[in-house]
Amino acid sequence: NPDGSISGGPMYYLEQGLKERNLAWLGKPMGYFYALAIVIGCMGIGNMFQSNQAFEQFVVVTGGESGFFADKGWLFGGMLACLVGVVIIGGIKSIARVTSRLVPFMALAYVLGSLTVIFLNADRIPWAISAIATEAFNPTAMSGGMLGVMIMGFQRAVFSNEAGIGSAAIAHSAVKTQEPVTEGFVALMEPFIDTVVICTLTALVILTTVYEPELAGAGMQGIELTSRAFGSTLSWSTVPLSIIAIMFAFSTLLSWSYYGLKGWTYIIGESAKAEIVFKTIFCGFAALGCMIQLDAVLDFSDALVFVIALPNIFGLYILAPIIKRELKSYQARIKSGEIPNLRKQP
Repeated sequence: NPDGSISGGPMYYLEQGLKERNLAWLGKPMGYFYALAIVIGCMGIGNMFQSNQAFEQFVVVTGGESGFFADKGWLFGGMLACLVGVVIIGGIKSIARVTSRLVPFMALAYVLGSLTVIFLNADRIPWAISAIATEAFNPTAMSGGMLGVMIMGFQRAVFSNEAGIGSAAIAHSAVKTQEPVTEGFVALMEPFIDTVVICTLTALVILTTVYEPELAGAGMQGIELTSRAFGSTLSWSTVPLSIIAIMFAFSTLLSWSYYGLKGWTYIIGESAKAEIVFKTIFCGFAALGCMIQLDAVLDFSDALVFVIALPNIFGLYILAPIIKRELKSYQARIKSGEIPNLRKQP
């Protein structure tokens, strides 16, 4: 951009990449389609869902259903929207500065807390692992509800790590690097840490503590179930877990505000006025998320995630030969010594 800032992501690679593949006529429409989808979608998965879960945990630590904030989602939402607004006004550098401090602390604290709960319930670990394996491949479960379970799994996996929808590429495009392939390797680590490590720990915490078959139909979900699991073993953990959950939600709100903004400016054009309009709308939806039911937020978000993923997955398929070419070039330059191999250095 003229001011030195960088804009990137699927909308840009769809436009430029499809042009390289002699599909210029399709590139621009696909870019606009993705940009519009990410603008609308960011209001669900990265905004209302996050603020909704943050409010639920805030209610838990302030007295529950009988507490002052139980029916005052508008008040918490207003405060959260103001905090988000203060940070995102500063742009990508301000967002990066805040999230780079929050995320490592949150992740480490959550992992340590999860390991503590699992260790204290170590006698149930074999049963938990067995339950995961046997229920996943149970013939009755597969024949009765395999498709439904798969759809639910895909939906929640996207909520967990955003793999396939291209949102993280918007942030990675702003990174200064001499080798784009290395940034791709960094991006590959994110789903592993988030899903394989943190989500597996969460599942084991739930299965080794409060899980009972009847809970499956009790309507308990989201952060409420996780909070109950931690509290059953560490009674004092409710407040720390709530703080961590709110911090996770807050950092996610900040990240998605940037994703949505880049889609917005791709459509509207880069200008200070356009940015202010989007950020105001985004903060308004953050407040709204605290005032509606979780099911409504999930239904809205699930539908939009599918729409966002369509153009991105299409683009990945069409541009796979270019990605393969760049990866081979990078590996060849490492072998030739053009790029230093850090693993071989003393």
